[in-house]
This record gives sequence, structure tokens and C-alpha cells, in this order.
Amino acid sequence: MHNEKILVIEDEEDIIELLSYNLSKEGFQVTGMTTGEAGIDAARKSPPDLILLDLMLPGLDGLQICKALKSDIATKEIPVVMVTAKGEESDIVAGLEMGADDYISKPFSPKVLVARVKSVIRRKKVPPPSDASVIRFKDLSIHPGRHEVQMKGKALELTLSEFRILHLLLRKPGWVFTRYQIVKAIHGEDYNVTDRAIDVQIVGLRKKLGAFGKNIETVRGVGYRMKE
Repeated sequence: MHNEKILVIEDEEDIIELLSYNLSKEGFQVTGMTTGEAGIDAARKSPPDLILLDLMLPGLDGLQICKALKSDIATKEIPVVMVTAKGEESDIVAGLEMGADDYISKPFSPKVLVARVKSVIRRKKVPPPSDASVIRFKDLSIHPGRHEVQMKGKALELTLSEFRILHLLLRKPGWVFTRYQIVKAIHGEDYNVTDRAIDVQIVGLRKKLGAFGKNIETVRGVGYRMKE
């Protein structure tokens, strides 16, 4: 039994019922909300362990909701799994850039969705990297144990994926990591994501790092490395 709380934000009640049935069988406590506004309010009042967020919603759409959740200190750490109608890459990339943790496309197998939910929750519980010592590189310092990144003493706000990518690159400056190696390091073997999504996360990380972002080099046809 898991007992973790799952919040489903989905305007189709039959889908909420389907998700509730399958997740409840696995021991999850499921709450469903049919509008983005109600979903955000519920997440703030009683933060769940994970949110399943449909991107195609009336009123506030899924991307707007994801942005609101990740911008609020009360909800920013809650994992979000996007549920997309057609697996549109542009929506997936935009959601990941805003801090979503995973996605699944409709129509989906309930067993696959439950497995993805378990995987995201499991990753969220993974302790900091075993190398918990502070890494200092030029004007940047990263503290894995505290999950803190500072640039010239000023704290930077990174998503969990951005933090893990940066930590991976900083541990071995000059080493080239393929996109597959990056995905495996930050999400695990069972994570299915497009190369484009990884590229967008790198772009977002560079943007947050400002001028320092130029140190993350693209190795054409291979992947990325931290410039020595």
C-alpha cells in the first residue's frame, strides 16, 4: 500500500473515475477536480504527493496551471505528470520547461499510467546524490545535500531536472554526456522523453545561469558538456 495522495485535474469525469479506480487499487488516495482553478485551490489547501494534469482544459489550460503551481512556494515541489491528448511535442516541451516531471499521452494504458506515477513518486523520494560535497566551479557553487545553487553568492531557482542536469555536468567538467546518459542520470531507465525535450531543458538551464550558461557546450551529434 502506498497511501500517497494523488490530485487529478481533468474536465472529463469518466476519466477521473477511471484514474481513481486504477490508482485506488494500488493504495493511492485520489481526489479529482474538473477545473484548473479548483485544482490549484485544492493543491494549495492540501498539497498532494503528485498531480495528474490534463493539458486540454476549459478556462485555464494545463500549461497555465502548471506555471501557476510551479510559481507558488506552497506547490512548486509537487511533482506534476502532464496528460496530453495527442502527445503534441510542443506542449510536452513547454510543460517540461515549466517544471513538469513527466508526461503521458492519451489514449493510455491504466497499467502504464500507474507505473509512471509510481516512478515519479519514487524518483522524488530518491535522496541527494551520494557525492554530497559542495562543488565550486568558477562563479557557481552547488550543494547537493541542500539542493542549493548559487551564482556569485546569489541563490538560483532551478527545477529538479535542471538541478540534476547541472550537477551531472559539474561533476565531470569536460566530459561529454549523451542525451540518453542525461535522461538516465536524472530520471532513470524507464523515462521516455524526446531529444527535443532534453534540448529545451538545457536551454532553460542556460537561461537561468545567465552568462555562465555559455559554459554548457553543445557537442553536435553527441550531447552536452561543461566547458573546463
